[in-house]
Amino acid sequence: MTNRRKANEEKLDAQFDEWNAKIALLKARADKATAETKIKYYEKIEMLQHKQDEAGKKLHQLKTAGDEAWEDLKTGAEKAWDEVKAAFHSASSKFK
Repeated sequence: MTNRRKANEEKLDAQFDEWNAKIALLKARADKATAETKIKYYEKIEMLQHKQDEAGKKLHQLKTAGDEAWEDLKTGAEKAWDEVKAAFHSASSKFK
């Protein structure tokens, strides 16, 4: 495994952990909301978790891929990561 690959995977792992923490924070905020608002928050949280799960699958594929396949899979993983980032940004702005 190359240093670049390892560093990239560590970066993605850290981002994944950060998303877990953000989801926990959003759940805490949702639990304090009114019933109607809580439903809307949990719909957003569910969508975020789904996108995060998809990104997690891509991360797993990256980690288990051989060096040749890794470069090809990296592009797909980066796209999934960008989608999750955008979803978090959108959801976070609605939770304020």
